[in-house]
Amino acid sequence: MVRAALETSREEVAGLLGVSPREVVFTSGATEAVNAAVFGATRARPGAPVVLASVEHSAVRQASERLAPVVRLPVDRHGTVDPGSLDEVLVAGTGPALVHCQWANHEVGTLQPVAEIVARCRSAGVLVHVDAAMACGHLDLALGDLGADLVSVSAHKFGGPPGVGALVVRRGLRLDPLIVGGDQERARRAGLENVAGIVGFGAACAALTADGGRRRRDEEAAARHWTGTLLAAATAVEGVALVGPPDPDRRVPHLVCLGVDGVEAEPVVLGLDAAGLAVHSGSACSSEALEPSPVLEAMGVEANRSLRLSVGWSTTDEDVAAFGGAFGPVVAGLRALRG
Repeated sequence: MVRAALETSREEVAGLLGVSPREVVFTSGATEAVNAAVFGATRARPGAPVVLASVEHSAVRQASERLAPVVRLPVDRHGTVDPGSLDEVLVAGTGPALVHCQWANHEVGTLQPVAEIVARCRSAGVLVHVDAAMACGHLDLALGDLGADLVSVSAHKFGGPPGVGALVVRRGLRLDPLIVGGDQERARRAGLENVAGIVGFGAACAALTADGGRRRRDEEAAARHWTGTLLAAATAVEGVALVGPPDPDRRVPHLVCLGVDGVEAEPVVLGLDAAGLAVHSGSACSSEALEPSPVLEAMGVEANRSLRLSVGWSTTDEDVAAFGGAFGPVVAGLRALRG
């Protein structure tokens, strides 16, 4: 029964991602999946560089820096990578071991030209990894059509349980596993699987794909409405502006990043917390770090004055209205303290 539950969940995850179940390798989350992708790719091409933009998640940056020389791609003021910047590094036979391209940025929500970047890498015979953790469950990924070699996702980003994710490995690709010591996951990831977490992961995916994916589309529409409302309420306050692409179609539906003049973000976070609202300065994964966000620095944005707002399946209209009522007074109060 456990094996049946595991494989049913694999089929449910594959259904959301648009891939074959055999391509899904369960992990403890996107962080492990990223590390496994980097390990396998760099072990296959020792000494070859890894290519990434500075706006990539810290798991991508640090896993790559630990195992290989890193070549960094520039981004524009919205955090977007120019696919043409790959031309100098995609040299057949002598090119990089791996190119990273996040589907969506975890701090400002910017959607990257992932299809074009994947196509360029595949044409050059270079492995490409897509960090889709911020997009999975919120957008139609159709990974089978994308053709990326490696894709990392995490269940908790769209309502699944924490502590479980997956690395999608393109059919036919064989890489050395990061974790060894057993033949689980077809010898691609050793250790007993987190069956309860995987079942929850599958259930979240099944809920989003039921009725032809209607729930996922409904949640996407609701998220776009809510983030639009949040953005309108926030930018009605003087000195508050959007960070990231102005076109909502170039951002994920469930995230908006703000720049707040005159106050640092952390006191705003605390003020909103006192009003019962949970927001972040920078990314959730780096909210306890003292260093400025490398993502925002790469974009040329004031890294200490950005606020990250996100919505999800549990968000309500009342939550969004509460932010609209609290944000202006919190910012005004903090600015008044500065005299």
